[in-house]
Amino acid sequence: MENIFVKTKNSCIFAPINERRCYTMLIIPVKEGENIDRALKRYKRKFDRVGIVRELRSRQHFSKPSVLRRNVIQRAEFIQRLRDLEEI
Repeated sequence: MENIFVKTKNSCIFAPINERRCYTMLIIPVKEGENIDRALKRYKRKFDRVGIVRELRSRQHFSKPSVLRRNVIQRAEFIQRLRDLEEI
């Protein structure tokens, strides 16, 4: 049984500047005779669930906390409106 080890960046928001390189590993166990495409698909799914790309995109620019709160409230109102329309 082999393992595929891939280093991905983990969030270390409160670490000092010289210690911001925090890494965590995504471990995908590959069974004997398993197709590499299937293992790669499991890796991609796991990578998406961790949310590294989403975090990197959100860190590209600074958003004020009030703007973030407003976006959360607008998103919640939109979802609630959709659910209300489904009930009618």
